[in-house]
Amino acid sequence: MSKILVTGADGFTGRHLTALLAERGHEVIGISHSAITVPVEGLAAAHICDLTDAQALRDILAMVRPDRVVHLAAIAFVSHGVVEDIYRTNIVGTRNLLEAVSAAGGVEAVLLASSANIYGNRVSGAIDENVAPEPINDYAVSKLAMEFVARLYQDRLPIIIARPFNYTGVGQATNFVIPKIVDHVRRKAATIELGNLDVARDFSDVRDVVLAYSALLDEPEAIGQIFNICSGEAHSLRDMISMIKDISGHDFEVKVNPAFVRENEVKMLWGDRTKIERMTGQRPAYTLHDTLAWMLD
Repeated sequence: MSKILVTGADGFTGRHLTALLAERGHEVIGISHSAITVPVEGLAAAHICDLTDAQALRDILAMVRPDRVVHLAAIAFVSHGVVEDIYRTNIVGTRNLLEAVSAAGGVEAVLLASSANIYGNRVSGAIDENVAPEPINDYAVSKLAMEFVARLYQDRLPIIIARPFNYTGVGQATNFVIPKIVDHVRRKAATIELGNLDVARDFSDVRDVVLAYSALLDEPEAIGQIFNICSGEAHSLRDMISMIKDISGHDFEVKVNPAFVRENEVKMLWGDRTKIERMTGQRPAYTLHDTLAWMLD
């Protein structure tokens, strides 16, 4: 059994990962930005800490002394209104954490959740880890900068970088597009306002994403490397809407609201998952249809 520290343990991904790791016999210690009001399944203990508080992080790491660390905490909504918060949390917060982990010592692996948004607008073909980053929004820039910060610690820490493409599932906030549509369907709403319907995304199930994270933590040869976390298939928003209508049996009108169309919208994100499959053997257990049915149930 390992002691695993998970930042953002009470977040969407953190809750699913914590439950999985605890089920596999690990002791999971969480770091949360604020008090946890809804219990997190499998969480042995939690500490409240802002990632920008460097000394507080050092104190927590010195006390917990984890065997492994998974860094999920971030501002992950691309359209988050306060740009300074994105950079402060995603870059400075990550540096503070890595410094604290380095000072505590003794870790076997540190998994950092970056983002496939760093690849920018790739209009055709599946993206592998060798594609040069071309970020086109502040969130993507912050995640790429986080990866460069991680390079400063590569000689001191056993770092693994994961670049998840889009993913969804039960528990994701409704300011993300698929949970927003599911929420409208569950309420039997007659209309919904969305942005660009022609964007295409590689959507994974959050349960597959956390399985991939767990597999990477268990693979010593993953240290020092970067991995795409994706399904290997792209679906347009139009296709997903049609699938949701078929599964739910509920028809609804879709109106395109120009206010929801981002000027710096990534048109296509489609990932190549060859590297992680070769390294860990982990393959997706759920199709997009499975995920949508789970969310609509």
